[in-house]
Amino acid sequence: MSRIGKKPITVPKSVQVTVTDRVIKAKGPKGELQVDIPVGINTEFENNVITFVRENEEKSTRSIHGLTRSLAANVIEGVEKGISKTLKIEGVGFKAEMKAKRLLLNLGYSHPILFIPPPGIEFAVTNPTTIIVNGNDKQLVGEVAAKVRRLRKPEPYKGKGIRYEGEYVRRKAGKTAAK
Repeated sequence: MSRIGKKPITVPKSVQVTVTDRVIKAKGPKGELQVDIPVGINTEFENNVITFVRENEEKSTRSIHGLTRSLAANVIEGVEKGISKTLKIEGVGFKAEMKAKRLLLNLGYSHPILFIPPPGIEFAVTNPTTIIVNGNDKQLVGEVAAKVRRLRKPEPYKGKGIRYEGEYVRRKAGKTAAK
């Protein structure tokens, strides 16, 4: 039995959940999201608790049991509190700033980069070296944060670039002078 799949999800009071045939819809203070339930997984919703049960013990059904529960939990968390990822910029002259609702990045290239967020995503720049990506869809927030990071990945010699908050970048020794 999947350890994650058999854990129940307790729905907070601020979130309204409707479970239909193969769709769980959640509506909360941060918006509205839905997750599709794959064939082979049944949902039970009573007393503000959602549980997921497998129809059979086939390998394909077992493999999506925990995934389905995690996706539903992420949707409920997203519409209740929202999801955010923090990115740090390191490097001399590297900085970020907001232009309207767009992100303007100076990352050592010959030109500044204007990053336009997709619908449902908001950027916040607390200081010139910190970017916060906010939204209610965990997958979309992670994808946008990865795209911003990809603009200038941290390099291993000086550590310059964009990294996630708390990310460790393994440093390499530079070349030594020949005698």
